[in-house]
Amino acid sequence: MSVRNRELANLVAVGILTGLGFASVYIARQDVISAGSVSYALIFLGLYIAAHGVARIAVPWADPYLLALAGLLTAFGVTEIYRLGPSDAFRQGFWIVVGVAAFSATVLVLRADFRVLESYKYLFGLSAVGLLVLPALPHFGTTINGARLWVKIGPLQFQPGELAKVALIVFLAGYLREKREVLAQGPLKDFGPLLVIWGAAMLVLVETNDLGSALLYFGIFLAMLYVATGRTLFVAIGVVLFLAGAAVAYSTIGRVEQRVDCWLNPWDDVHGACYQTVQGSYSIANGHFGGTGFGRGTFTTTGGTDLIPYVNSDFIYSALAQELGLIGVSAVLLAYMVFVLRGFRISVLAQDGFSKLLAAGLTFAFALQTFINVGGLLRESPLTGITLPFVSYGGSSIVANFVLLAGLLLVSNRANAPR
Repeated sequence: MSVRNRELANLVAVGILTGLGFASVYIARQDVISAGSVSYALIFLGLYIAAHGVARIAVPWADPYLLALAGLLTAFGVTEIYRLGPSDAFRQGFWIVVGVAAFSATVLVLRADFRVLESYKYLFGLSAVGLLVLPALPHFGTTINGARLWVKIGPLQFQPGELAKVALIVFLAGYLREKREVLAQGPLKDFGPLLVIWGAAMLVLVETNDLGSALLYFGIFLAMLYVATGRTLFVAIGVVLFLAGAAVAYSTIGRVEQRVDCWLNPWDDVHGACYQTVQGSYSIANGHFGGTGFGRGTFTTTGGTDLIPYVNSDFIYSALAQELGLIGVSAVLLAYMVFVLRGFRISVLAQDGFSKLLAAGLTFAFALQTFINVGGLLRESPLTGITLPFVSYGGSSIVANFVLLAGLLLVSNRANAPR
């Protein structure tokens, strides 16, 4: 079976699982199976079949599992979001369509040779900073849940930091590929442009109070620097700088202090600042091993008040853990692990420095974002407000992750293509 036929078979299996998920929600709500559950699954499958068709044309030798894994994760997400609120699921479905369109456009435009992006590395770096500046500008930025990271233009509201993440990875891959040998020797002058772009990005993130993304960007920076130079000293220095910065942020920024206190001991303020953390923990514990089943979890009071604020975005893992249980949610995490494994395999197989760094950066960003979200809900780290890739509600995150997926498939196609 060819790689693309394997991808198609996997997508058909994902479509069947999606139909079963929607059917489960319908049964829980109405005690009957509606034709709507089948139609939603068919629409979802048709959308990914279209993406598969584009992949078959543009990247015929690319990894056969990544697109199917993305489909599986979005299926889990849109089914759970539909269970929590049908209107949000329809909006999420629209953004999945936009994401698939962005994926298709990326692979079609760059299928000849994506390495042309390296020639525009400084433009990508400046674009990343520009996107991060947008929420800080008056009349554009909107503060939601304490962080000023949204931009509202008319009826459109989006989070530019998600796309900035991809742009910054392209810049880092290009610059580190060019300077990796001299950087490994440690001359400070060659760190100049790198640190200017990075310092500007971090400053903007702190100004917008979006420290979760700051942690994500810092981790990406350190990981790609280590991949390029192989020097653990840079990682050690970076960790020390992060710990020092975290200590300063804890003592000077009230929101950071609150998040850390709720991480260490949420029971001191169960009905106040730590309410969301505690309710998320209760939700995960309520799932036990087998879960309550799709549509049978408890997320509102008898009066209709949400038990967990922002449950369909930041806390969707808690909802999945309750309805799928330890066994089901472990399967979701396993899907993430396989995605990351395939991504790093692509980086290893890539034959040029830019491709290796690009695939490693995109994969590490995906892995770290997943860890930050799940780790915060399991109280392995403070809550940050970072979304769960492909699963959480939110258009910006969905579109950015589909572009990330396109980048990995482009690198994979070039690495696997016959010579």
